[in-house]
Amino acid sequence: MYPKQIHDYLHQFFNENNCEVIERHENYLQVQLTIEMDKKIMNRPFYWRYVESVNETPRPAQLTLITDIQQLKNGVKGEVVHMGSPRLHQLFQATKEMGLFVKMFEQLSANQDSQRVLTPWLCVNYKVSYHCHQTKEVLYSLGINLMTGAVFQEFNEMMDARFLADKPPEQVYQLPYIITPMRALARLDAVIDRIVDEQDQTWAEEAKKKWRKDQAVLDYFYEGQENKADSYEVEKQAIAERFKPKITIDIVNGGLFYLQ
Repeated sequence: MYPKQIHDYLHQFFNENNCEVIERHENYLQVQLTIEMDKKIMNRPFYWRYVESVNETPRPAQLTLITDIQQLKNGVKGEVVHMGSPRLHQLFQATKEMGLFVKMFEQLSANQDSQRVLTPWLCVNYKVSYHCHQTKEVLYSLGINLMTGAVFQEFNEMMDARFLADKPPEQVYQLPYIITPMRALARLDAVIDRIVDEQDQTWAEEAKKKWRKDQAVLDYFYEGQENKADSYEVEKQAIAERFKPKITIDIVNGGLFYLQ
């Protein structure tokens, strides 16, 4: 499940940033970077300084990103991307730097004479992080129809077969939204809160058990001391910081999409 979410996120990220997806397999992506994206994520400033100084033809890099190496059977070589990997963290950061939200339009073929109407959707991609002595991160892609209020989970899957651009196609009517984006965002925030609340909380209970166990061991070592050393409070705080369960929800990116 998680590799699929990462795969969809990578495809959407590069598609929205005009990087050609040369090959899309269910377990990996091969992407041709633009010059701008190469400069942003490939960390090779000396190459670009040289190219620009001698006016050489630029050759932005190609990336092969493997999202599920366990299922990969055809010997493809590339960079493994998973939750917590440096590359995925870098792309999250790049998204923030370039702007959290985009506005995109589905492009219709010239022979689609009927129903040339685009409906507005708000999409928000959330990252939910579960913190304790171990950390787990999960991506959720939620979309809401700004005409009807219908909410779709795994919204990225709706986008897979669509060609998007930052300008609307010609002679297409864009429906005005009934639900404002701010109201829609509040609804999606409520949905992600409900999703998180409905998750199995066993991990939090296990973390609290480990917390109590380590605290009991610490108390044993300081047993009988009326005035405990400062180190006791330091170690007690460290145990609490390590085992106290916490959930954080962050918006990775999102956008207003006009879809047929």
